[in-house]
Amino acid sequence: MYENLLKTMMNLGSPKVLVVGDFMLDVYIYGDAVKISSEAPVPVLKITETEYRCGGAGSVAANIAALGARAYCLGIVGDDRDSEILKTKLIEAGADIDGLLKAANRPTISKQRLIGLAQHLHRQQLIRMDRESTEPLSDELSEAILAVYKDILSKIDIVCLQDYNKGLLSDSLCRQMIRLANQANKKILVDPSLTSDYSKYAGATAITPNRKESSAVVGVEVTDIETAAKAADYLLQKLQLEAVIITLDKEGAYLKTDSKSLMIPTRQRSVYDVTGAGDMVLATLATALAAGCDYESAVQLSNIAGGIEVEKFGTAAVTIEEIVDEIAKQSRGASGKICAVDSLLCELSRHRREKKTIVFTNGCFDVLHRGHVEYLQFCRQQGDIIVVGLNSDGSVKTIKGPERPINNQHDRAGVLAALETVDYITVFTEPDPMNLIKKVRPDVLVKGEDWAVKGVVGREFVESYGGKVTLAPLVNGKSSTATIEEMRSLEAKSR
Repeated sequence: MYENLLKTMMNLGSPKVLVVGDFMLDVYIYGDAVKISSEAPVPVLKITETEYRCGGAGSVAANIAALGARAYCLGIVGDDRDSEILKTKLIEAGADIDGLLKAANRPTISKQRLIGLAQHLHRQQLIRMDRESTEPLSDELSEAILAVYKDILSKIDIVCLQDYNKGLLSDSLCRQMIRLANQANKKILVDPSLTSDYSKYAGATAITPNRKESSAVVGVEVTDIETAAKAADYLLQKLQLEAVIITLDKEGAYLKTDSKSLMIPTRQRSVYDVTGAGDMVLATLATALAAGCDYESAVQLSNIAGGIEVEKFGTAAVTIEEIVDEIAKQSRGASGKICAVDSLLCELSRHRREKKTIVFTNGCFDVLHRGHVEYLQFCRQQGDIIVVGLNSDGSVKTIKGPERPINNQHDRAGVLAALETVDYITVFTEPDPMNLIKKVRPDVLVKGEDWAVKGVVGREFVESYGGKVTLAPLVNGKSSTATIEEMRSLEAKSR
């Protein structure tokens, strides 16, 4: 499976994808929460940064462009400053904005989020303020949108309708767009709005409701695979679709076609922010299907892309490189993190082409404890790819004495591989890691702060080519030696 997914991602090409829908500007206003107001029990924010991102259908277009496809935008913006910012962001993302029409009587849809920062680090959304008009478009504006749609349809490979129910995708316009796409033999994918009536989407190629949206339209709460299967079957038959993909957040997605009914699971993740996950799923599905991918593989890829997106803050694009890395990581599994030096260097070459920062550390890691865990978390904060050079059993004996290690190198490597903070482990036999450091050539070399006096092995070499050496804080009283001594003391007392 993984080999097929990697091959698919590397051969997506540059399909042309038309995105029709509600284009929005996402505004993030960050501020340090310095105190509580004397006027009311609310935090006072000292504004530090304002960030603009593409939202709604704009997020889909930006994601499509990040995947190497050509995104064409069709929608409405206001005659205001927000429209200029949004169009600039879309152009920077690589999207074609010729289809964004100005409507003088309605604002560009914007969502402003106030984000409080605790101690300059921890982001917490405090409030969201929306500016929008959800009134249906005038007949004149609808006709103008349809005219552009007809003109561009012959130039693209696939159509996405991203419906946030903001007045653009009316029943009439949806039906006409679906009919015209079918006549032109173009697939048309729909990310529907939250409504109980999906009749305007009838005849589309595929639809991608989430758990809440599918529950609303079928009248039964989608809670598990069985209810997802029933909902998907209902939608497939009722709307005469080619495929239904019900996204089920942390569980993955349920795919239903005439020939397939299956649950496609996803990897459990630390969810930071679900904003934009549906946009990423639609973008990946459209790009993969336009490139000739089958539905099952396309859904697997969209699961991976959506999973990466929710680990980011706000609406954020996911690149081909990030998806390829995730596929490779899942393919390796925990045991696949453990590799010989030659294999490691091949992997690191790929990461360097992707402009990833390589972090190296080394040690015995015998009898893993809290100090080790926090140390490796510190390493993770220093870059993108964490490589651990693990002392072999023989080198541990040389350093620690004949009674060590307690755990052999295979067990120690296996425990390290189970940690998400570690990407690769390679075993070295020398007492010190100098030869390995020369081969890895890390961007960042990390050792504990106790090495400040002893001198960090490899410091001069790493700094000679512009690399950085960083010392990690230690957890007082935590060491393998101390743990082992305490265990032996307890054993002696019990005799």
